Amino acid sequence: MTTSLATSPIELTSKDGAPLSMQAIIKSLPKACFEKNARKAWLGLLINVMLVGVGYLAIAALPWYLLPLAWIWTGTALTGFFVLGHDCGHRSFSDRLWVNNWVGHLIMLPLIYPFHSWRILHNWHHVHTNELDVDNAWRPFMPEFYSELNPLLRWGYRRMRGMFWWMGSIIHWVGLHFDWRTFEGKARSQVKFSSLLVLAFAAVAFPALIWSIGIWGVVKFWLLPWLIFHFWMSTFTIVHHTAADIPFMPTAQWNAAVAQLTGTVHCDYPRWVEFLCHDINVHIPHHISTAIPSYNLRMAHQSLKDHWGEYLKERKFNWALMREITTQCHLHDSERAYQSFREHHQA
Repeated sequence: MTTSLATSPIELTSKDGAPLSMQAIIKSLPKACFEKNARKAWLGLLINVMLVGVGYLAIAALPWYLLPLAWIWTGTALTGFFVLGHDCGHRSFSDRLWVNNWVGHLIMLPLIYPFHSWRILHNWHHVHTNELDVDNAWRPFMPEFYSELNPLLRWGYRRMRGMFWWMGSIIHWVGLHFDWRTFEGKARSQVKFSSLLVLAFAAVAFPALIWSIGIWGVVKFWLLPWLIFHFWMSTFTIVHHTAADIPFMPTAQWNAAVAQLTGTVHCDYPRWVEFLCHDINVHIPHHISTAIPSYNLRMAHQSLKDHWGEYLKERKFNWALMREITTQCHLHDSERAYQSFREHHQA
């Protein structure tokens, strides 16, 4: 008899045999994991600004054949900007709401990212992680939905779930974050403010950059680091919740504790990437509680390993991992979590 990985409820139990709950997991974490430290938060921001500045100095000073290294460094450091904005969106940067909002807005401006729309959509992802038809982050298409798409959209989806995965963040950014009409109530006015702020910034910044350093200057100093930022955002987010044995569950079978603890991947990247991006890929504790600041994620992860290590999924970033994701994890499968495009077309 075949066990349906993607539709059968997964039962997890604590050491006393009781069904595992989010409350039990959170209570197992040390209280220190949730403590905000203003010195660490602001020092992390200051260091990040300095590291981005080093990147721009390198772009300005290095010969052409070393520019790719400067672009990679600067784009990765700009990803750190986004991670700090991410803390602000979860209110884990500061105890003051207005500080979180304004730091979040300002630090995301160079990325042309509207803070409130990202914050609201991202919090939805946290509430519905790996919930089929509800989650908004890298949710696989149902085979029948994919088959009914027009050929051009099918072609685009195959590329985004394949070797062009690194464009996923750009498509998500432009497709979801600027239309405030899709939001309601207070959220609509917040998203409208964030979107107009970003658009006003771009309307002033880009003409000024073109006037001062020319089109090539904009490409050299902004566009290419920005593409590196989106490469990391696409890579981080697809790795966080995608593996051949991580199913997206229908709502009737979906369980928050299972989704957050076993449906989130801890991935080890090169240490310099971890440093520049504030350990955001120590990701399982972040899905257990968004109140954990980024500088406490490693402490929380160690605690989760001590208490719930048998349930954790840990990977190492390398080509084999990305090849697994981009060649196998394409469409939802009711028996095996995923089926590849090749399997779907053969069937």
